[in-house]
Parts: sequence; structure tokens; C-alpha cells
Amino acid sequence: MYFAHSANDAGQRHELKAHLEATAVRARHFAEAFEGGELAYWAGLWHDLGKFSDDFQRYIGAPEKLRGPVHSTAGAVWAEQHGLGGLGFLIAGHHGGLPDKQSLGERLDLTRNTKEPQHRLVQEALKRAANELSGLAPLSRPLLPVDMSRTGVEMYLRMLFSALVDADFLDTEEHFNPTRSEERVGECDMRGLWDQFELDQQRFNGKDGEVNRIRHEVYRHCLAAASQAQGFFRLTVPTGGGKTRSSMAFALRHALAHNLRRVVVAIPYTSIIDQTAEVYRDIFRKDTVLEHHSQVDWLQAFTFQERKNPQAVEPRAELDETRWSSLASENWDASIVVTTTVQLFESLFSNRPSACRKLHNLARSVLILDEVQTLPPPLLEPILDALKELVASYRVTVVLCSATLPAFNEAEVGRSALQDAHEIVPEYPKHFELLRRVRYELQKGDEPWTWQDVAERMRREERCMAVLNTKKDSLVLLEALDDPNAVYLSTYLCGVHRRHVLAEVKERLKQKQPCRLVTTQVVEAGVDLDFPAVFRAMGPLDRIVQAAGRCNREGELPDMGRVTVFEPAEGSLPHGAYRSATDLARQILRPGTVPDNPTPLREYFRKFFPTQELDGKKIQELRALLNFPEVSRRFRLIDDTEPVVVRYQPDREHVEELLVQARRKDMGFSPRRLFRNLQPYMVNVWRNEVASLEGQGLIQPVRPGLWEWLGHYDEVRGVGGEQKGMEAERLVV
Repeated sequence: MYFAHSANDAGQRHELKAHLEATAVRARHFAEAFEGGELAYWAGLWHDLGKFSDDFQRYIGAPEKLRGPVHSTAGAVWAEQHGLGGLGFLIAGHHGGLPDKQSLGERLDLTRNTKEPQHRLVQEALKRAANELSGLAPLSRPLLPVDMSRTGVEMYLRMLFSALVDADFLDTEEHFNPTRSEERVGECDMRGLWDQFELDQQRFNGKDGEVNRIRHEVYRHCLAAASQAQGFFRLTVPTGGGKTRSSMAFALRHALAHNLRRVVVAIPYTSIIDQTAEVYRDIFRKDTVLEHHSQVDWLQAFTFQERKNPQAVEPRAELDETRWSSLASENWDASIVVTTTVQLFESLFSNRPSACRKLHNLARSVLILDEVQTLPPPLLEPILDALKELVASYRVTVVLCSATLPAFNEAEVGRSALQDAHEIVPEYPKHFELLRRVRYELQKGDEPWTWQDVAERMRREERCMAVLNTKKDSLVLLEALDDPNAVYLSTYLCGVHRRHVLAEVKERLKQKQPCRLVTTQVVEAGVDLDFPAVFRAMGPLDRIVQAAGRCNREGELPDMGRVTVFEPAEGSLPHGAYRSATDLARQILRPGTVPDNPTPLREYFRKFFPTQELDGKKIQELRALLNFPEVSRRFRLIDDTEPVVVRYQPDREHVEELLVQARRKDMGFSPRRLFRNLQPYMVNVWRNEVASLEGQGLIQPVRPGLWEWLGHYDEVRGVGGEQKGMEAERLVV
């Protein structure tokens, strides 16, 4: 008898043939959502054929060994021999990650060289596999539909890969941790979700006022559009128009109409994920909503010695994706998933099994993309192309949401334009007019304002907010304001600190107490604040409009709120697209211009996109070449970062306890749980600056890929209050 994994806690070893057949059945079930079930079945059946070798069986019975023979090449050879070489990418990469054509070819070439050890191992394993699996006939059909584009082929292989690795992970988990396996959610009940939503919606029926009337009108349009055919939809709703609830109403009704499986909501900033997830948890059962943040890479850094069953470890040569942490990663098997656009799109273009395993669960889903204007221009062409492929081939409906929705259906975004996007609320310009709550004022005079000028104007207001383009500028203005009661918000603050600041700001505003907030763009998209006056440094037009959405949000002022756009004399700007977008906003903004009117915004985006390289990292070319590793390396919505844990003073003792647990060899519970407990106390630093920070004595490692902050953490400025002369703007994301 041959074994796939060593003994679990009950002393039972995992029989290899049973593992292969169970993985194959699971993979087929997953891939049937996109008509790839047959191919996924064979990939699952062949993925561990290398484990039939004597070398691997000796290794699996020796718990003291942490390195064994490579076992994934044999299945790739078998697939090639049966005319399904494309499956070789999946099988060869099911532990270490999807390879590129050249490296896969080199691995296969080694098995043909009789002088190479891999030749003997593979031939031995395949001979036994043929005997063990003799009752199953090989396939004899093309791998892919003939009409697929080259990037379509790449996406199809990714989705098959996702089905394979998730099936493999789950069957392995069932062997080692049957209790956890039983806790997984399973199939979704869209009818039950809609019933809960409809019941909750009764709270809003019959409410008076213009705002509630418009929210109800948007809601009715969403219900009416839900019966339309699957595809792309645009939901353009002004700030305060009820977008969060109405988009979910559309998604649930649309899912019922088309027999779809789940709703995935992607949001650009973690600062508003909690807010959105909480809205949905108030409507549905708490275990229905999965809140999945993007910063989980450090989990991949745990060593094999820290795994509960070290004897079950896969070969050291393929260790990247077989650590216990991979079993803890999310596969999005939930009815409603609230995640970040970073997590969504970096997973779509990743080659790593732990990132890709969730992708098959996108098939037959409704994907709500909130605040889509934040998608980075240099990656826009591959993003739009991938979305078009999901809609065309995987029964995904995509809803693009924003108060400042870009013209992605226009020719200016190139070959990937979404020309058939349907507008859910046809008369949305009327809503912008009816819900207008602010008056825009451009600074008077030609001289830019000094920080003292801005501070002086803020001091004239009891309650106001100033939004700056960089963290550096925000700290300088905070210093110039010299107000002991001023509050500050930026990514220099850890997540729980930001939440406390937001709660304090909301309470002051509610009680009509003095409140002057200095902040960065972190508040501009979706954060529920309501100031009577907002000062915004000149920036991209859509960012200015988003900042204005935090002014007179509920329309309770007797007059309009005031949004003042000013040019800072000593201000700085992020490089690249942000700078060119700011230059374009200067051209469009003139006295009397109403920026949140859809017309100037449409003009702005139509002029902006042609000035940008929309595939600046040549992702599409690499996808066509099936260079999965390089696509994964280049596609980054946020450049490589490292999480650093800070000791936020109100929770200092709790953080200390968590750090002690993180350092222990045996934590006693899953690394995912530890990470989620630590995440509110993290800031992100650029990976290429880690050595500099460590050299200055500002950070030290907790575990591989996780650091702790040793410098000063200011109760107002966060890590931006560090007094050791470091350039925080350059170091902290």
C-alpha cells in the first residue's frame, strides 16, 4: 500500500490512491462551475503520482526527515504523454507555484535523461501508478476550447489550478484536521440571504425626506435591473445615496435569477472594510460574511519545525506552498465575501497556490467592485481584460460602483474597454443634482497658501477637515495648526488607532464639539464622516470629489457645506499617475465648475486615460507567454511591504501578550487566528527599507516576515512621531 501523507493524531496514515481519487472528485466538482470538471478531475488524479516511488514512501515513513524527493514532476510527465501537456503547469506547480514554459520544459527534460535521478524516480512512479489506476482510461481530447484568446488560455489554466490546489488542500486538511474540515461552510443559500435582506429592508420603508426618497429610488432601480442578463453593470450613486445596501440587493436578486453561488465585495481600503462588513453582518448571520484582508503573506514564512505534524511535511524542495499556513489560508467558501481589491486582483494574477485556491469560487458569482476609480492606471488593461474574461467564460457578473465612476466603457481605456456595461440607474445625473450638499470654492488669489495660511483658516472653523496629498504634508500642517485638540489620521497609525480616532471624530461631530482633523487620502473613499467645512489640497479631480463626500454628508446644514480647494506652497505630490491627474484637475477646475457633476468627471477621465500607459508592466504580454511567475512578481497594486507590529498604548499589554505567543514555537492555535489578532496593531513598511529600519534599531523580527516596532509610537502621530530622524514618508506605506 502507498501513502500520500504520514499519520494524523489518530495514528492513521493517508492512503495515496484514496487521496488521489478524493482530490480528483473535489476538483471536478469545483471546476464544473466553469465547465472544466473533466480536466480538473484528471489533474487531481495525477497530481501526486510521484509519491508512488520508493524514495518518497521511505521519506513519508521517516518523521525525522524534513526533505524528501520532488514528487510533482511525475504527474506532469504523465499529462504530457497523454496529450494534456497544459495540465503539466498545474501538476508541476501545485506546491511551489505555477511555473513558466521554460522552467517546466527543463523539469520535463530532466526526466528524459537516463543519467538524472529524476528519470528513475519518475519511471518507477509512473509504472506503479499505471497499475494502481488501471481501471481509469486516459483522456483523448483537446485541452482548451479552440476559440480562446492567449490570455483566455492563461486564465483557464489559473482556474483549473485553483480547483486542483483547493481540492488538494481540503483533502489533506480532512486527513490531518477533520474537525476543522467539518466546520467549513459549504454551499450557499441565496434564497435565505435574500429573505433576510428583504426583512431587514423594512426598517427603511416609509422614511421621509429627499435623501431617503432618492435612496429608495436607487434601491428600486437595483431590483429592476437584477433580472437582466449577466454581464457588466455600472452603479453610479452620489455620496449618501445608499450604494452599500442597494448594490447588495441587486447582487442577491441577480444571483437568484441566474442561479449564482456567492457575492464578493472588493473595496480598495482596509479602513472601510470593517465598516462595510459590519453593515452586512447587521443584516445577515455573522458566519455568513467572510471579511478577508489582504496582508497575509507573513503566514507563508512559518518553518516546518513549527508544524504540529512535522512528519507530514512535503519535500523541502517544494516547501513554499505546503506549510501549515497554506491550510489556514482562505478559499472564499462563504456566501458573502468582503475583501480588498489588492487581495482580489493580486490573487487573480498570482502563481502561488495559497493565493490562487480561492479563484474557482469566483465562477458563478456577483462581483461588486467599490470605489473603482482607485484602480491603478498602469495595471488597468490587465485588470479589465481579466474582468472581461470572468464575465465571458465564468458566469461572473461585475458591478462597478462609485460616486466618481471612470469611463471604463469608453475607447480611451484601449482594447479592454467595457463597451456593454449597463447603467443600473439611468437618470443618475439627476440624483447628483438633488443630493448636492456642498459648494466648491477655489482659493482666492494666485499665491499658493503656506501651511500657516491653511492653519489660520482651519482655526476659524470649529469643525473642519483638511486632506493632504502626502503624509509628510499632513504632519507639517498638524505642526502649523498647533492645536492640542486637533486629531490626526494617516497610515502612520495602526488600524485600531485609526478606528479609535474615527470614533472620536464622529462623536465630536455628533455632539457639535470642536473638531479639526488633519488627514491624508485615507478618509476619501467611503469613510462615514460629516464635516461642515473641508479643505482639500489640489489633487486628482476624483479625489477632490471623494473628499467633498465627507462634507455635509447627511445634508443637515441650513446652507451648503464648503469645500475649499487650495494650492499648498510647500506641498508635495506622489509621483506617476497621481501627479499627472493633479495637473489635469488644474486645467478642468475653474470658478463655477461643479466637480461632482458627471459631465466634468467624464471629461476628466476621458482626457486622463490616454495620457497613461495602461499596461505599464507589460502584464498582458507575459500572460500570453504563460509566464506565470513573472506575472505574479510584476502585478502589485501595492509594492512589496512587510507588516510591523506597534505597541499602541491603550492596548499595550494585549499586544505584548500576542507578541509572546507569536514567538513561541508552539502557538497552540492557528497562525491565521494569531495574525487576525495582531493585524489591528500593524503598519506596513516598504520591504526594501526593512534593512535600513533594522539597522537603525527601529524594528526587529518576531518571526520570518513579521516585525515589531521598537521606536517611539506617538499617541497622535503614530510612527510618524518618531524622533530619530528617519524619513517616515519614504519608509511607511
